[in-house]
Amino acid sequence: MTFLNRWARTGATMFLLNTSAWVPGARAADVVSPLAGTWTLVAADVLHADGSRGRDYGAAPTGRLLVDAHGRYSLQIFKSERPRFALSDKGQGTAGEFAAAVLGESTHYGVVSVDQDQHLLTFSIEGSSFPNWEGTRQQRSFTLDGDELSYRVPPRPNGEIPLSVWRRLN
Repeated sequence: MTFLNRWARTGATMFLLNTSAWVPGARAADVVSPLAGTWTLVAADVLHADGSRGRDYGAAPTGRLLVDAHGRYSLQIFKSERPRFALSDKGQGTAGEFAAAVLGESTHYGVVSVDQDQHLLTFSIEGSSFPNWEGTRQQRSFTLDGDELSYRVPPRPNGEIPLSVWRRLN
C-alpha cells in the first residue's frame, strides 16, 4: 500500500472518529459509536421514590467515561468526600475505610451499544467494582443533546433511580 493510500484510509478513519458518525445500515466494522470519546461527569444524582432529587455521590462527584469507536467503554464515578485511609497500606485498612471506599465509587467496563430510535443504551458489563453486575446486560434510557449525555440507571430495590449526566470533552 502506498503512503497516499495509507494516509487516505487513516484520514477517513480519523474523520469518522472525530465526527462520531453513526451510519444506519452500515457494516458493523464501519459504524462508529455516537458515544465515542472522553466524557466527564457533570452529575450523579438520584431520583427518590417521593419524586425529589438528591446527590447520590456527594456534593461534587468526579468521573470519566471513555468510549472507543466500537463501543468498548470504561466508566468511573467517585464520591469526592471519600475519606482517606489512615495508613498508606491499603491492605491495612479498617472495615469502615473499606466500606466508605466501596460505597463511594462505581466502576465498570465492557461494551455499550446504542439504540437511537428507542433511546436505549445497553451496557454489556464485563468487569465491575460490584461483582454482581459482571456478565450482565443493563439497559438505560438516555438523551444525547450535543455534547451532553444523560441516562437513568435501573431502579434500586428501594425504588430510587440513579441519574448520570456526562459532558463530552473531545
